Amino acid sequence: MANIEINQEELQKYMQHPDNQPVVMINLLKFKNETEDGVDGAELYKCYKQKAAELLKQVGGKLLWIGNSDQYIIGGDNDKWDEVLLAEYPSRAAFLKMISLPEFEEVQKDRKASLNSTVLIASTTIDSALHQK
Repeated sequence: MANIEINQEELQKYMQHPDNQPVVMINLLKFKNETEDGVDGAELYKCYKQKAAELLKQVGGKLLWIGNSDQYIIGGDNDKWDEVLLAEYPSRAAFLKMISLPEFEEVQKDRKASLNSTVLIASTTIDSALHQK
């Protein structure tokens, strides 16, 4: 079975983590070539991104970066992803607020239909050139 749904056990751990700084969600995405409705998975995911970006803004978040996975210098066939997306939330609570919005479940239909597999990694900054002066 593909990894598409939120892992409730990991979500509980996420909620217990200190919420004293922004969190960047690293999305690793593997699209379906064709959905059950005959639509290209990558194209359907674009529709999801547009809708989800509005929800992200509602909770004070922003898209930081979206890119293709071009080559795999280290890793095997199981490590290949089609796209990588970085979204920043002002807090862990902001992400939780977004996934609890009534509109969120509706936009999830396109996300779930478009993906073969995905990994969502919550990350906090240790060090970054972006935060240096």
